[in-house]
Amino acid sequence: MALTVSLARLEDTLRKVFAAQSPVITVSLGEVTMTVAAKDYLSVAQSLREHAELSFEQLIDLCGVDYSDYKNNAPSAFTDGPRYAVTSHLLSLTHNWRLRLRVFAENDDMPLLASLTDIWSCANWYEREAFDLFGILFEGHLDLRRILTDYGFIGHPFRKDFPTSGHVEMRYDAEQKRVIYQPVTIEPREITPRIVREDNYGGLH
Repeated sequence: MALTVSLARLEDTLRKVFAAQSPVITVSLGEVTMTVAAKDYLSVAQSLREHAELSFEQLIDLCGVDYSDYKNNAPSAFTDGPRYAVTSHLLSLTHNWRLRLRVFAENDDMPLLASLTDIWSCANWYEREAFDLFGILFEGHLDLRRILTDYGFIGHPFRKDFPTSGHVEMRYDAEQKRVIYQPVTIEPREITPRIVREDNYGGLH
């Protein structure tokens, strides 16, 4: 009961504070998700941290999402709308509640969103990861470069259309005595499992 009351209070507070931005707020499985427009993203995040009735002091996580081909059971807004989104998980120590904040990038060809590093400094590496893996750009980030893949890596490996084998592979060349890049030599193949049937398998006759 206490959890339900807390979630209802958070939802009501969000609707009151952000009435002008008209966010989409959903409550499901004991979690509150608020989706805002890209133009409101930075100001909403600022208010989430500084408004006394919200006080989300801590950014727990931030990640990119590729909503392309999101299967038939997804809301139509996800499949027909923008492809890339950023989801942030926030924690209020003051009020002991959590929030998922989501925003969609308006341009699929060059997904661009405001950086949250001036609000929560820990967004630095999270946003670098979203850039590295999804190719999402963050305006205002002072050091937006790859963080998990190699400097010469091509593409963004968490995009749904990224090939499983990648585009290039890296190996050490003994003659040149250095690491070199070359086209992927793995040939795609379909593996069919071999089925073995025994007459007396499991002691059955």
